[in-house]
Amino acid sequence: MTEFNNAHRRDTNKRYHGSFDRNKLPEPTSYFESIGLNLKGPKSAPWHTTSCNFHGGSDSLRVKVQSGAWICMNCGVKGGDILSYHMKANGLEFIHAAKDLGCWDGNSNSNTPHKAAAFSPRLALEVLSLETSVVYVLACDMVKSHVLKETDKQRLMTCASRISLIAKEYQNESA
Repeated sequence: MTEFNNAHRRDTNKRYHGSFDRNKLPEPTSYFESIGLNLKGPKSAPWHTTSCNFHGGSDSLRVKVQSGAWICMNCGVKGGDILSYHMKANGLEFIHAAKDLGCWDGNSNSNTPHKAAAFSPRLALEVLSLETSVVYVLACDMVKSHVLKETDKQRLMTCASRISLIAKEYQNESA
């Protein structure tokens, strides 16, 4: 919940309309080597091997040199291209990762900034999932005629407040 609270309090950044251009993604071999990974394997092989920075294993990450798809044969982390690797490795959302890699075209129809959401849709869904689970458990207790303790009542009000906040945030964005 701390991540939600921090994301909500954080000043919102300006985001600009734009579009993702897959053709501007870096060439996979160049990208992985530029971040310090040494791809091993015959030049003709479709998949090359390198170390996995996600769990620290040596020679367990496989990279498809044509597309940039990648998978660790040990820890199971995987993605379909350079962008997904960059997002995962740096903890970035899609647009920020695309901008880092130079494949976000911010010059589309409008350069007018619009208000960014206080938190990402992914985080909003995680919070909604957790909060609705808490509401469900407390509702089941009430159905069984259990009297809620004061702390449970306060938690229920916090859940309702967070769910309402997320609903309002995304209703305003869609309007």
